[in-house]
Amino acid sequence: MHAQLSVNVDSGVEKPNDLYGKRIGVGEYQQTASLWTRGVLQHDFGVDQFSVDWWMERSEELSHGGATGFKPMEGIKFNRIPEDKSLATMLARGELDAAPIGRAFSNEKNVIDRSTTIRPKPEEFAKVRPLFPDFMAEGKRFFETHGYIPANHCYAIRGDIHEKYPWVAFNLYAAFVRAKEEWYAELSSRVPSDLIFGPQYMAQTRRIFGSDPFTYGLKDNQKMIDTMIGFSHEQGFIPRKPDMEELFAPPMLDL
Repeated sequence: MHAQLSVNVDSGVEKPNDLYGKRIGVGEYQQTASLWTRGVLQHDFGVDQFSVDWWMERSEELSHGGATGFKPMEGIKFNRIPEDKSLATMLARGELDAAPIGRAFSNEKNVIDRSTTIRPKPEEFAKVRPLFPDFMAEGKRFFETHGYIPANHCYAIRGDIHEKYPWVAFNLYAAFVRAKEEWYAELSSRVPSDLIFGPQYMAQTRRIFGSDPFTYGLKDNQKMIDTMIGFSHEQGFIPRKPDMEELFAPPMLDL
């Protein structure tokens, strides 16, 4: 997540800890990607979340925070990007020091992420560069340091469904494992031929992360989930740190 940050070349940011006290844009403050970005910047690079001016792109009516009524905790410097601007334009024009702007390079457009529709002029992109020039090296560092790939989504089952059909949780898990195995089996043959270094990229990925980088089950992901719980608590999303038994259905606890 954090490895996707770009910076303005005039921001004075040469390395991650230079972001202390800077202006950082996020698509959605209450989004998992932003949770990981803040947590990693703070714990791996010493960028205190309270030192940063945070700017959020999504409008209140189109955001998680708007739907849940969430407000950043006291002491957080929180701002909304004006509706005629985007993460990409503000970063390119020096109004932000850092932001993830990958969507600005995509052909896909949506009404939620304004960087897909409000984009800088081509010449303005010259003011933008990746925070990590070798983002693969940073991904390798993170994985070797922490031992996991950050999760971005989680499936939930309504309590009444689980009570009525207690087999649902395990069966869904088994289906996802099977789908992943089938995808892995076909992955090598799906590398586009016009992606010239695609096979080499895949081989390098496997050297770094192994044959199954996206491990399923709580036992293999205990450290990652504990980290997410800790980040969520220290960033004001949850009032206390729940136990695993409170979060996951009993059939999943031993997987």
